[in-house]
Amino acid sequence: MTESVSPPSVVPPQTTDKPTEKPKPRWGVIVIWTAIVGLLVVLGFGLLNANAPRPEVGQPAPTFEMEFFDGYEWQSKSIADLEELQGKVVVLNFWASWCVECRVEADLLEQASRMYRDDVVFLGIAYVDVEPESLKYLEEFDVTYPNAPDLGTRISRDYEITGVPETFIIDRQGTIADVVIGPVSERRLFGMLDQLVAQEG
Repeated sequence: MTESVSPPSVVPPQTTDKPTEKPKPRWGVIVIWTAIVGLLVVLGFGLLNANAPRPEVGQPAPTFEMEFFDGYEWQSKSIADLEELQGKVVVLNFWASWCVECRVEADLLEQASRMYRDDVVFLGIAYVDVEPESLKYLEEFDVTYPNAPDLGTRISRDYEITGVPETFIIDRQGTIADVVIGPVSERRLFGMLDQLVAQEG
């Protein structure tokens, strides 16, 4: 006599009345992606800036307005506008207190600014520097010509500087006559200034 085998019992799945929970946002992932997107935006602007035309010799000098550090002025003004300086030879020097090579030319630029006081306007731009350190640097080298911070590196970006020191010598018509990357030499500076001062406006 054979025994009958009953089929295995099937237990129906249990159902719950709890609502399905929505997945919680993964804040770590969000932060990482936000940082990546931000980095890509910065790099994108950097590439656009790198591809922007750099002002060269023979081209008009980009115009700008700069507000001098306290205690510095030119012709009783605390603000300089390059457009208003047409008719004057201008030496525009980009520097920073943390820049070692800037110290090589600091005394020469100050000496030249005093020698050519009547014919040449010297302007200094402190690049990516903090004001207290900039002022210490100017005091250390007894710099008397006007200097200003480059807030937001606006002027530096317009001139597409590659670093500091960098000097642009601008003629009476507002055209770039010379660009010096690195410390300027006495021979080059005085030679160019003598030539530009001798030219009629």
